[in-house]
Amino acid sequence: MAMGLHNSDVKNPVLRWVDQRLPVITMMQKEYGTFPTPRNFNYFWNFGALAMINLVVMIATGIFLAMHYQPNTVMAFDSVERIMRDVNFGWLIRYIHMNGASMFFIVIYTHIWRGMYYGSYKAPRELLWMLGVTIFLLLMATAFMGYVLPWGQMSLWGAVVITNLFSAFPVVGDFIVTLLWGGFSVDNPTLNRFFALHYLMPFMIVGVVFLHIAALHITGSNNPLGVEPKGPQDTIPFHPYYTIKDTVGIVVYLMVFAVLVFFMPNYLGHPDNYIPANPLSTPAHIVPEWYFLPYYAILRAVPNKLGGVILMFASIMLWFALPWLDTSKVRSMKFRPVARFLFLLWCVSFATLMYCGGKPAEEPYVLISRLATVYYFAWFLVLLPLLGRLERPLPLPESISRAVLGIRALGAGPMPAGAAAKPMEKA
Repeated sequence: MAMGLHNSDVKNPVLRWVDQRLPVITMMQKEYGTFPTPRNFNYFWNFGALAMINLVVMIATGIFLAMHYQPNTVMAFDSVERIMRDVNFGWLIRYIHMNGASMFFIVIYTHIWRGMYYGSYKAPRELLWMLGVTIFLLLMATAFMGYVLPWGQMSLWGAVVITNLFSAFPVVGDFIVTLLWGGFSVDNPTLNRFFALHYLMPFMIVGVVFLHIAALHITGSNNPLGVEPKGPQDTIPFHPYYTIKDTVGIVVYLMVFAVLVFFMPNYLGHPDNYIPANPLSTPAHIVPEWYFLPYYAILRAVPNKLGGVILMFASIMLWFALPWLDTSKVRSMKFRPVARFLFLLWCVSFATLMYCGGKPAEEPYVLISRLATVYYFAWFLVLLPLLGRLERPLPLPESISRAVLGIRALGAGPMPAGAAAKPMEKA
């Protein structure tokens, strides 16, 4: 072999020639073929792959939409209508992109919930978790700017309300708002900026996703038991086991996606966004998209504008500190019954905030939002630190393989009744 060429095991001569000079195939085989993964993943571990698929779909459809969209306040609304009516399959591309945003957040929220429940943020995966939160923040910014682009009533007034939040910050607030607007009101420069950033940010997300996956392949994946693999008996190759399992999840996901696109494409949208933007007519009830509602409810729960803005941003920034706020040495909440119950209450509080965020800012919704906000922050700042010191977790299994195969260590006696998943078969 010539000096400087990679020692490739690829059989196909053409692919081997490429792999010797650019070992992408070898890298993919190592990272996604023979890569050892815990043998006990459940279907919640599909959502990382679903997020990747969704990101690709959003970028592909977004590029096609950008070919026909006009980022001008006079033509933006009509250009979207032209895409829907005159462009070949424009209606399909737009509905996929529009509903893809909602599906993306469903996938991401489930992915985050799984990470919280099974303790995937704990050492040594702190940076992996923080990169994931960064992806979520970029996704929120991208979705907000994309929601403005159709230039309907809710697009315009949503931009007015959200950008004005920055004016609450002393000294620099007005400067930030003017910078976002590109002038002294939400107008054509604002739409141009949001279009440029909406187009750019998905590629920034791709970069952070690459770092997220790289960090994952350094530390390895967590698993439902939260027990680190202790040897080859605890792991299986990623392919074909999890490629097949991910494929099943992707097929089911695409079926749900198709039902949403073809049978209820406007179900998750707001009807006011089919009215052209009018700066002289304020909608009776301004609400963001459903995936922003919990944070909108937190914002409205505080009577002081600056306090509401700080709490709204803090509600997500707290996630960065989660690896250090949780003081328990046990990862998975399968073995933490008290923490599991209180975490499910936190999930209820999050859903309550989402519900109240879509309602008018009046009683009893404001009071309910305040109570849910108190518990939201108490979970992170009070309950998690205390539970790590006070809760007595259930005994952890000796290893992944013994828990999966339902056997105990040699000489330790039979498993308790009902504890074995299935007996280990002879090879």
